[in-house]
Amino acid sequence: MDIDAFVTAHRPVWDRLDHLVKRRSSLTGAEVDELVDLYQRVSTHLSIVRSSSGDAMLTGRLSALVARARSAVTGAHTPAWRELVRFFTVSFPVVAYRARWWWLGSTVAFVAVAWVMGAWVAANPDVQATIGSPDEIAQLVDHDFADYYSEHPAASFASQVWTNNAWVAAQTIIYSVLLGLPIPYVLYSNAANVGISGGLMASRDKLDIFFGLIMPHGLLELTAVFLAAAVGLRLGWTVIDPGPRRRTEALAEQGRAVMSVALGLVVVLFVSGLIEAFVTPSGLPTWARVGIGALAEAAFLLYVIAFGRRALRQNETGDLERAPDVAPTA
Repeated sequence: MDIDAFVTAHRPVWDRLDHLVKRRSSLTGAEVDELVDLYQRVSTHLSIVRSSSGDAMLTGRLSALVARARSAVTGAHTPAWRELVRFFTVSFPVVAYRARWWWLGSTVAFVAVAWVMGAWVAANPDVQATIGSPDEIAQLVDHDFADYYSEHPAASFASQVWTNNAWVAAQTIIYSVLLGLPIPYVLYSNAANVGISGGLMASRDKLDIFFGLIMPHGLLELTAVFLAAAVGLRLGWTVIDPGPRRRTEALAEQGRAVMSVALGLVVVLFVSGLIEAFVTPSGLPTWARVGIGALAEAAFLLYVIAFGRRALRQNETGDLERAPDVAPTA
């Protein structure tokens, strides 16, 4: 076989296959069909070269091209560590960033309800009387509220807090299946609880203790809950306004986004639980405990903004449709 003539005759085919493989994530249906056809043809060329020529360089080149094309056609598996890195640098932050306005809205609504509820309780002794007797309120304000954070060993308390916070976030995630309709009630219930506790503490001039104990872990903890609520509410809105996509496609994409947030919040709530168990009840000054909580909150928000904005500019959605294991389809 004349190897030079063989290379001259088939090089355009090899170059075209190499071009399609490099564009594997953005091929049209016709290009996918062409990719499969060229893969089969170049595989035949490789067999001919192996059986009729001793050109090791050409054999190696075609072997590498066929291997890459096979990976594009069949969807080669990506190492687990790369998938994990992609999740925390692309999938989770971009889903959170895309839900930023729902996230902000959930935060503002929660704070507004908690503030109004707290001011109402603090200013009305009659309302306080419906919550508990003076002795019960005194017990809560003077002992129970602060003792809650130190009455258990830190390690077991961290596990308990993590489980409880994860359940609250999970409830919000689960309600997204109901198109997010129950989520405002979940937010309202938690805001009312925070507002009532703060109002009772304020009525006894213990508001500094209240914020000193709730803010170190509460900033990150509530931010996680607000994010869970945001993606759930966004899923519900997708039913009303799916955009340019078909409604079923939009729901499927947003549903997978909800799952991405659920997995990411496991880590966020774990950090919050550690702060609540080891920092909140510690002997550190109030400014130091609150500062640690504020630092954790700032780090999380900067992480979402930096990685999420970058991924969004690259047209990432956090959806599995762009995952490395998905083979191109017509």
